[in-house]
Amino acid sequence: MSEKISIAIDAMGGDNSPNKTIKGVKFFIDKNSKNNDFVLNLFGKEKEIKNELTKYKIDSKFINIINADNVVSDNETPLTAIKNSKNTSMWKCINYQINGDADISLSAGNTGVLLVISRMILKMMDKVSKPALAGLWPNQIGTNVVLDLGANIECTDENLVDFAELGSALYKSLFPSDTPKVSLLNIGSEEIKGTELLKNASKKLKELSNDDNFIFNGYIEGNNIMSGQSNVIVTDGFTGNVALKTAEGTAKFINLNLKKTLTKNIFTRISLIFSYFSLKKFKNKLDPRKYNGAIFLGLNGPVVKSHGGTDALGFFYSLDLSYKIVKGELMSRIKNNLKHLKNE
Repeated sequence: MSEKISIAIDAMGGDNSPNKTIKGVKFFIDKNSKNNDFVLNLFGKEKEIKNELTKYKIDSKFINIINADNVVSDNETPLTAIKNSKNTSMWKCINYQINGDADISLSAGNTGVLLVISRMILKMMDKVSKPALAGLWPNQIGTNVVLDLGANIECTDENLVDFAELGSALYKSLFPSDTPKVSLLNIGSEEIKGTELLKNASKKLKELSNDDNFIFNGYIEGNNIMSGQSNVIVTDGFTGNVALKTAEGTAKFINLNLKKTLTKNIFTRISLIFSYFSLKKFKNKLDPRKYNGAIFLGLNGPVVKSHGGTDALGFFYSLDLSYKIVKGELMSRIKNNLKHLKNE
C-alpha cells in the first residue's frame, strides 16, 4: 500500500483505559515500527493520553491525538447513546472514517452502543441488509472466522449467505495464502437435517461456491467447529452467541481444573515440572487474549470491538488484528465477494 494505514482508536473505552489501551499501543509499535507504514489516531482525554504516552516512552511520530472530553459509559443504552454520544471518544473515533481519515476503527467500549454508532455513521453496504459480528476462534490446524456472534438474533437465508461472503473475505484478508472453507452450523451434517432456512442458504452457497471466493463444505455440527475441516463457520446471532459463551466457559473450565489437578499434591507438582513446556504451549493455544477482537462486517468500513475487560496484551492483539485487516484489503475483498448482488 502506498499510503500509511490509518487506525482510529477509542483510547478511553473498556476497563482501565487509557492505561490499558496506550500500553497495548506500545506493544503494537514495538512489533511493527520497522514497517513504518501506519499512523495511530488516539481519541480521548488529551492530557491523560499524553501522560500515558510519556510513561511508556512511545515515539510520537506514529501518534495523532484528537481530544474528546466525554466517554461512553458501560451502562449507556443504544437509545440514549444516539442523543448523548456525539462528543465522546467512541463517536469521534468512528466518525473519523467518514472522510477517509482512517481505514478502520477500534474500541473496547460498550458493544451495543458501538454497533449502533457504527451503523449510524458508516451505514450498511449496498444490498447488505444486516451487519454481522465476526470473531476468531482457534482450531486444530489454525484459526476459524465465526459469525454472527450476536448482532442479529433472527436471520433470513439471505442474511446467512451474506455472512458467508463477508466471513470468507475476512478470512482471506487475514490468511491470504489459504482458502476459505465455509460451513453452516447445524444439528447434523446430513443434507436432510435442519430448518428450511438453513436448507435454502445451503442451496445458494453451493451455487456461489462456483465463483471461487470460497469452498462450501455443507453443514457442520457444534462438536466439529474446532476440527479445522472448515474455517468460516456461519450461523445466526442467537446460536452463535450461545456457541461462543459455551466455548469460553469450556476453555475456562479446562484451565481451572487442569491447574487444580496439577497442584493437588507433591506428586502432581513434580509431574508439572516435567510437563511445563507442553502445558505452557497448551495454555497459549487457549489464551483468549490472542483471539481478542470481534469485527463488525457489512458496513462501509470495518470496525473492531476489543473485549472491554481484556488487558493491554489483549488490546494489542485487537490492534494488530485491525492492522492486518487493512493490510489484507478486507473492503476490496468484500466488494469482490458481493459483486453478484448487483445482478439481483
